[in-house]
Amino acid sequence: MNYMPRNPHGFTHAKAPAASQKVNWRAGDIVGGRRRLDFRKPFLPQSLARTDALAFLDADATLKLNHIRANAYLHTFGLIEEVALPFVIDHARPMLAEDDPRRRALPGSAMEEARHVRLFRTFEHEFQAGFGAVCDVIGPVEVFGKAALAHHPLSMALLILQVDWMTQRHYLESIRDDQTLDEQFKSLLRLQELEETRRTQLDTLMVEVLANGLSTGEIDKAVENYVDIGFMLDGALRRQAALDLDALQRATGRRFAAPEAERIVGVQRQAMRWTCLGSGMSHPGFLCTLKQLAPARAAWLAEAALAFF
Repeated sequence: MNYMPRNPHGFTHAKAPAASQKVNWRAGDIVGGRRRLDFRKPFLPQSLARTDALAFLDADATLKLNHIRANAYLHTFGLIEEVALPFVIDHARPMLAEDDPRRRALPGSAMEEARHVRLFRTFEHEFQAGFGAVCDVIGPVEVFGKAALAHHPLSMALLILQVDWMTQRHYLESIRDDQTLDEQFKSLLRLQELEETRRTQLDTLMVEVLANGLSTGEIDKAVENYVDIGFMLDGALRRQAALDLDALQRATGRRFAAPEAERIVGVQRQAMRWTCLGSGMSHPGFLCTLKQLAPARAAWLAEAALAFF
């Protein structure tokens, strides 16, 4: 039996363009110019940064590691967004008829992806100017994109939807009510959450468009491909944790002994795995869509996500 969308959420493409036009902003409105990051305050909440688990770090090193993690956090989002931007156009729009309202909704979604990419790049420039030490990051986007896009289009659409739900979860559960965070960085994350919340509707519908008419076997294979992309991202996060250790040593002028260095990398890698994988894979909204496609796979993924906590 081939998959037929059942639309339990009530989302429609006809309403999506109007929603995406309600907020207009430029990267310079959020960060840069007189809107400076305050490096005296943390950028990420403890539920995502988990720096408190490293009790041997002094207050200055703990704060610097928080900033390094925040830089990597946004860079990882930017990496996925840069791959998502051409994907939305290349794999979704050609499938739709000229008079289909979905064709009018997709350019708006792509425009938001492009604005996020510019915002992340502006932040990276401001961060490097203010932080005072080089923070290397994973990439390049061409390599990650080529590997991710080699999989079934539905797999990439699922990853994009996971990121939508994940972003909302981070802000609503951890960031919104944390009064200790730098307000400038917090406002950036708030804007990101607002737009990801709107895009969740479009991306849920994109998943359904790409799944429509596929056999059970084809959907199972696409979900397997989505998991493969997750493993690929997990490997990249392992490399990022090592890069963050190098950045911390440069920023503090301190070379950590092997046991401490291993502890930093281990704790930070697990924090990244939850932040960038587990928190999205286990989100009820994401699992709701996956249950419509492949109920058995959704149950397995919900269980597997716990390993990333």
